[in-house]
Amino acid sequence: MGKKKELTKVKTILDENPQAKCQGMKVLSWHTTYGNVTVSERTFIINGKLVRPFSTSANVACRSYSPLLQRRMTDFGSDKSFGKAVEKMNEHYGIVVPKSAIRLITQTHGEHLEASDEEPSANKEPGVSQIVVQTDGCMIPKVEFTPTEEQSDKRKTRTVAWKEVRLSLGYVPGMITPVFEATSGTPDDVGQQLLSCANQMGCGKKTQIHGVGDGATWIAEQIENTFGSNSSYLIDFYHLCEYFYPAAKACSDEPDSWYKQIKEWMLDGKRSLVLQMLLPYIEAPEIKDENAPVRKCYRYIKNRAKQFNYPQAIEKGLPIGSGKIESANSYVIQNRMKIAGAWWKVENINKMLSLLTCRQNGKWEEYWEKIVKIAA
Repeated sequence: MGKKKELTKVKTILDENPQAKCQGMKVLSWHTTYGNVTVSERTFIINGKLVRPFSTSANVACRSYSPLLQRRMTDFGSDKSFGKAVEKMNEHYGIVVPKSAIRLITQTHGEHLEASDEEPSANKEPGVSQIVVQTDGCMIPKVEFTPTEEQSDKRKTRTVAWKEVRLSLGYVPGMITPVFEATSGTPDDVGQQLLSCANQMGCGKKTQIHGVGDGATWIAEQIENTFGSNSSYLIDFYHLCEYFYPAAKACSDEPDSWYKQIKEWMLDGKRSLVLQMLLPYIEAPEIKDENAPVRKCYRYIKNRAKQFNYPQAIEKGLPIGSGKIESANSYVIQNRMKIAGAWWKVENINKMLSLLTCRQNGKWEEYWEKIVKIAA
């Protein structure tokens, strides 16, 4: 702030608050992409409270980080380990930033994104004709601390384990890039995120939803509960084939021909023929499941009667495999959250997931534009 502008600001404060008293000068320092900026600002006492005009008008706090610097820190922090982010900041901007600051700011913006997610609702418009949705889980490392009155040292109460997070996507057939949502929450949370993905793709009351995934019953239930009669769920054909070959080896001395025949019948919609073919070879009840591949295959197909409509999917040009979501788990989540040495507190997992899906969905620029407007 120039001397003339500062004097004008001071005069305005004194005119509006005759009781104001000049308190003197205070040093104000904050971090930017150009390095540390330090200014001396005039302060006042108004109604018993300290007033710092420059800090207020510039929206700057002492030892804070500018919005642009926060963006750079969050960018590196959501792409690399927080330790590597320190090196990147030094390499690209010549700034030494503490690892703890990068972690805190990155997770804070993840928390803002998580809090800004609105609960999706059904669209009353007709919508697009067809949308594909998929969801799949992956495991990431988590860490928890349980200090007690007897043992307050967190290091000695540290426990590590694996936590499942679930990634969902939605896209209109023919699109290359889907939209993503992710959560470490419950199946009901996943159902809401599937609805959010579909809504972003233009889902309406007449839109047909094609879900495809593995045989987890909760996925089929969530798609049915979320989208109702406008939805269908298809078992990933390649996942289904994992049951076929072990069963074929138990049924025939020529398992390859059996395997090929069963695959062809399932793709042709001849589920009942496959069941008839397997029935005579089902193992005795006293044999455990791990040694009964025919029984497992038969039961898997029998219990999912409406989830093998491959002819219809093929006719409509819809996917019969869930490779898109399985590969997305790797590049959306695991590349950052499953790196060597990374252990996540449970309360920070969804914050990072919000950041990662924001970047993947192309909403990064939109988010930071909002942050700059708030700062202005």
